[in-house]
Amino acid sequence: MTFVLTEVQREFRDTMRRFCEERIAPNAAEADRTATFPWKSFDACRELELPSLGIPAEYGGAGADTVTQAIMAEELGRVCASTSVTLLISKLGMLPVINWGSEELKRKYLPRVASGEAQASYCLSEADAGSDVAAMTARAVRDGDSYVITGSKYWITNAGISDTYTVFAKTDPDAGRRGISCFVVEAGWGVEVAKLEDKLGLRGSPTGEVVLDEVRVPAENLVGEEGRGFQIAMHTMDRSRPTIGAQAVGIAQGAIDHAVGYMKQRHAFGAPIADLQALRFMIAEMAMRTEAARTLVYRACSLVDDDPTGELGTVGAMAKCFASDTAMSVTTDAVQLLGGYGYTKDFPLERFMRDAKITQIYEGTNQIQRVVIARSVLGAQSK
Repeated sequence: MTFVLTEVQREFRDTMRRFCEERIAPNAAEADRTATFPWKSFDACRELELPSLGIPAEYGGAGADTVTQAIMAEELGRVCASTSVTLLISKLGMLPVINWGSEELKRKYLPRVASGEAQASYCLSEADAGSDVAAMTARAVRDGDSYVITGSKYWITNAGISDTYTVFAKTDPDAGRRGISCFVVEAGWGVEVAKLEDKLGLRGSPTGEVVLDEVRVPAENLVGEEGRGFQIAMHTMDRSRPTIGAQAVGIAQGAIDHAVGYMKQRHAFGAPIADLQALRFMIAEMAMRTEAARTLVYRACSLVDDDPTGELGTVGAMAKCFASDTAMSVTTDAVQLLGGYGYTKDFPLERFMRDAKITQIYEGTNQIQRVVIARSVLGAQSK
């Protein structure tokens, strides 16, 4: 299996690189400083029809392969991680609909997301049910031709911005993970945002607590069958984690690019600090790890589209875990390379470092990824 980009993918990367430098990068610092949604950047992405990339063509999307979607996430992450996750979250919110939803649900919601007219969120985690999904307490009770959903969801990306929320709730509270079901809930039906978090990084992407207090949802907005919610959630995460890895690679690459530019201009001891062997070795190490992460991410993304041997769960966990750990270490080293300047907001390196941290946490912490990887390596029977 080879991971050489096609000519079309290379051209797309070049286009994305220019677009991000011209239209996205100028907005990044302000979105971070003010902790506000980067609407200028999102509108620019709509102009380039980027929201359509991950939506099937028959529902108004571009139907792009997952490696191409990873290139988009990487290039956006290279200049603004908040904008990168903004594009990824709507795809995450719609993945259950794409893979499990009825034809009616697909035709109702996917075209609006593809056009950028609507955005979506994914509501799985709760205050005491993050990694332990089966511990969720949100309830969905059937009432005639509707379900009534009550509960709170935490750490919800795009809270208050999204038009739809893909909500996981228990339809059978005594059945554990087999009692979880999945629903598409429109914001106007009574979804409330109780709190927005004041975060370390990714500050242009709102994260909050979403509350549903007896929100009535039509029965046709059930995704798949009752009791299949846990399976839908895990199936979805397997397919979204590789693109989080791509976002992390973009953050790492952006940090390298800024550090290299600084090293060529900054002089010490009569020469550019780029001539200092110790610093050159740091850059070499950062570049090697980032390229290794990129290749692993591309392999995982290729498996999203074609996984004949069932490797995606393991390789996707590896890609997300390795790429995000790489982003954290690379951005930390990049700050070090700039010395005192790296510690100030006059340079973007401290933002890259703050943004990198969340990639080790969301879509499954890296500790959970290691559990998944170890179980695969040692055998499913291992504890």
